[in-house]
Amino acid sequence: MHAFDVLGDPVRRRILELLTDGERSAGSITELIRSEFGISQPGVSQHLRVLRDNGFTSVRAEGTRRLYSVEAEPLREVDQWLDRFRGFWTQRLDALGTELARGRRATPTPPEKGTP
Repeated sequence: MHAFDVLGDPVRRRILELLTDGERSAGSITELIRSEFGISQPGVSQHLRVLRDNGFTSVRAEGTRRLYSVEAEPLREVDQWLDRFRGFWTQRLDALGTELARGRRATPTPPEKGTP
């Protein structure tokens, strides 16, 4: 499965967001995803499997618990692909920053109340 196919699903993106804070148990992920998306435990498990099978997460056993964490490499590959397009918005954001700075200089600061 292509990285953007994996990341195209909002449930899988949300699972990755949850994992940015660190390792989480399958149970806590399932609980949060079920409450936010209203999908079943088997549905959440399927999303976890897709993330794991495509290298976006890893899982380790701790007793009876399964702990998931983010794997950075597939995300680096996505970032490298997106890097080709950054020039399109970086230039525009730089221009916006310049215009905002000009606007701040051109707009006089109103006097404080009680000041003549």
